[in-house]
Amino acid sequence: MGTEFKNTENGAMRCHACGADMTKLHTNIPFKVSQATIVIVKDLPVIQCNGCSAYLLDDRVMEEVEDILERVDATAELEVFRYAA
Repeated sequence: MGTEFKNTENGAMRCHACGADMTKLHTNIPFKVSQATIVIVKDLPVIQCNGCSAYLLDDRVMEEVEDILERVDATAELEVFRYAA
């Protein structure tokens, strides 16, 4: 997000910021949706840099995350959702 990524000759993704290899994995990511509300999405599929920890979300995954964030209780300080593909 906000970082460019490029493919190597063998098709592996490399981070433009630091040049390290990227790995597909599942992780927990926090999203600050307002001054008072943070949402943690657990088990989110990402492509993460092995060097600087920058990550990339697939367009489909980001659309689903946006749907999750739209359903957040505005009065909650913290909500945790498990990503379900």
